[in-house]
Amino acid sequence: MSFLHAGPHRLSLARPLIMGIVNVTPDSFSDGGRLDNAQAAIRYGFKLQEGGADILDVGGESTRPGATIVPVAEEIRRVLPVIKALAGGACVVSVDTRNPDVMRAALDVGASMVNDVMALRAPGALETLASSDAAVCLMHMQGEPQSMQQAPRYADVVGDVKRFLEGRVQACEVAGIGRERLVIDPGFGFGKTLEHNLALLKHLNRLTEPGLPVLAGLSRKAMLGTLTGRDVDQREFAGVAAHLAAVAHGARLVRVHNVAAMRDALVIWNAVEEQQDGT
Repeated sequence: MSFLHAGPHRLSLARPLIMGIVNVTPDSFSDGGRLDNAQAAIRYGFKLQEGGADILDVGGESTRPGATIVPVAEEIRRVLPVIKALAGGACVVSVDTRNPDVMRAALDVGASMVNDVMALRAPGALETLASSDAAVCLMHMQGEPQSMQQAPRYADVVGDVKRFLEGRVQACEVAGIGRERLVIDPGFGFGKTLEHNLALLKHLNRLTEPGLPVLAGLSRKAMLGTLTGRDVDQREFAGVAAHLAAVAHGARLVRVHNVAAMRDALVIWNAVEEQQDGT
């Protein structure tokens, strides 16, 4: 599939796309509280766009392991002014939420994509997206954020995740959401051990077989700290390497905190990939 349809936007998938993270939360695992008001988040979002972000992913509820549930009204209060300003400034804006009420409010003010860790399983979520022309990222998560890292188990992690995502894609199609609007995400770190994450990364190309773009979100995650011994604020180099590995195995979107570093890495990657043999 050569383009991702996200509201009025048509995003070419000829090269990997960068989704920049804009967390408007006090408790996100790596940058909670950094963007403690709407104006700071808006400025940061425009900075990420200028630095090379193709999509800005705005979230008002942390889904880190053990995170507490945010009331819907508070989540809406956090994200709506940010989404409205960024979308009004010609940014492609995604809302990172699992709540249909937040989805609807965000779409009403200009969001053109929904990034849902629940893969539209909440009551009303499928109908909300079906009544819009927004794109949606369907993510796999075993369990709930509050408990997902408590001894996750799979018979075959790659096969299990693939079957789950195929089922959610089918549910979207039945609801009237076209495949040109769909992205799938294996959910690195969401109910997975280090071994599960590495197996998914190594075999990511198996998830691309249905012909849908795959998003990889590994930025600053615990698996990078486990492998490198680095604290959360020192994992940028590892994150770039992990996302390049994901691209090598078929990912067409990467969700990152450090957009500038990822942009530079992909400039080199794309130059090598597009080099003509014999020239």
